Amino acid sequence: MKAPLCCPNCKTNRTRFNVIKQTATSVKVNPETGTIEKQYESGEEEPFHITYNGPPARIQCASCGLIENERTFQSFAT
Repeated sequence: MKAPLCCPNCKTNRTRFNVIKQTATSVKVNPETGTIEKQYESGEEEPFHITYNGPPARIQCASCGLIENERTFQSFAT
């Protein structure tokens, strides 16, 4: 975060935010029991298993609770 932020929902908060770090774990789940059968390491996923390619972090406004990508808060601040 090197740019100013402003919440697009409450429109006043420019200083209080929570950074939510996202880490994805690829797993294979048993369809009947819901238990995890296998946890994949990076690069060893099976065919038809798309790896996570979303943002590494999201921002939450600490005033109203809105959670969005960092770019949304940055673009509203400009």
